[in-house]
Amino acid sequence: MSKLRVQSFGVSLDGYGAGPNQGLQNPLGVRGIELMDWFVHTRLWRNMYGQGEAETGVDNRMAEQGFDGIGAWILGRNMFGPVRGPWPDDSWKGWWGDEPPYHTPVFVLTHHARAPLAMAGGTEFRFVTEGIHAALEQAKAAAGGRDVRLGGGVSTVRQYLSAGLIDELHLAVRPVLLGAGEHLFQGLDLPALGYECAESIAGERATHVFLRKRP
Repeated sequence: MSKLRVQSFGVSLDGYGAGPNQGLQNPLGVRGIELMDWFVHTRLWRNMYGQGEAETGVDNRMAEQGFDGIGAWILGRNMFGPVRGPWPDDSWKGWWGDEPPYHTPVFVLTHHARAPLAMAGGTEFRFVTEGIHAALEQAKAAAGGRDVRLGGGVSTVRQYLSAGLIDELHLAVRPVLLGAGEHLFQGLDLPALGYECAESIAGERATHVFLRKRP
């Protein structure tokens, strides 16, 4: 049965999944890039962007697992780009260039309708205005029995957590303190929502913690 998974989601020791003041110059907020420092050294990342020498240890294995069995993605509007409010035009096509790394249908949550956007490599962005449940239903249908990966951002993950819809949450906990930004768990009672810590694995630059929904 298709699951909804959060994978490789960087979070600070003090619980922030993004820094403050997100925008074009700081897609993950001020200092937010520190949350993903573990990822940019992996072979997976370096192969994606044609960069040089890469690491193949635990962090890389965790990153690669995040793409296994994925048939569709869900993203929040802010993860797709910095544009706010009604779409002024169709010029913004994401952060990733002509060939995004998804290679599947990607369902983008938004309050403002936009026509689907087909990209090179099999990625097609589809914009959903009917909310999180509609996006999940459409993504599972598109996934064809494979899992759906929830890519974030923090607000989107919180919405799906609050509704108890996430089956597995993989956090890459970085040894940094942000002090401000978007807090992932503030106000959420995860045990009451049915979640438990199932596994913890030490990587080279992050500790990989897996939360799962109890049966």
